[in-house]
Amino acid sequence: MIKIITYCFFDLVRSRWSYVYFSFYLLLSFALLFLNNDTSKAVISLMNIITVLTPLIGTIFGVMYYYNSREFIELLLSQPIKRSHIFIGQYLGVAISLSLSLILGLGIPFLLYGVLQGSTSNFLILLTVGSFLTFIFVALAYNIALTHENKIKGFGYAILVWLLMAVIYDGVFLISLVMFQEYPLDNASLIATAFNPIDLSRILILLKLDISALLGYTGAVFKSFFGTSLGLITSLFVLVLWVVIPIFFIYRKAQRKDF
Repeated sequence: MIKIITYCFFDLVRSRWSYVYFSFYLLLSFALLFLNNDTSKAVISLMNIITVLTPLIGTIFGVMYYYNSREFIELLLSQPIKRSHIFIGQYLGVAISLSLSLILGLGIPFLLYGVLQGSTSNFLILLTVGSFLTFIFVALAYNIALTHENKIKGFGYAILVWLLMAVIYDGVFLISLVMFQEYPLDNASLIATAFNPIDLSRILILLKLDISALLGYTGAVFKSFFGTSLGLITSLFVLVLWVVIPIFFIYRKAQRKDF
């Protein structure tokens, strides 16, 4: 499986889209750090972009790479290689290459700016969240692609999943809070947040920057849980589950996939 991961990694690294993805975050980080003297403000601006753009890119790249490499997959299936090694190896190759582009694109400007002088923890949580979102949505994209042979359906469902997580879920969540505001929704809000990795990632960054007061009562509720060490560990554990569970389904579908 290591050879498959390596091949897919370098195959995607050679793609011009990887350089575009890397260059976008590189130039964006330089611009934000140049315009803002405070790295915390730059982190907030990057958070708003990363929590929306990173899942979208991961979803598109995951679906696109799978459909474009079907002939290569069929060739590998004719060899004495485990199916799970082929599909999970491809997934890891795509996810690692995208995560590396993100980390380098954000890391180089911050290191040159001198992030180690004060905002190291904020910067690290930003990189961690971005990497988690990449692995999560590439895994979801691979599950969708493995389920649907038709490319149009695959792309459509993948974009729908991203739209659901990034936009629709927040709207439904907000409407629910308004409609049931007379009831105690503290625990329900925490549980609902765990069902959306984008919201969970956004809250982790906001609380790490200690600006939860801007969120009002909801921020106080989140601060009381996510602001503690137990809350941070639980949040990271939930993000790990968001990675592991889709990988498990990739493994199951790989065993049953008929070419």
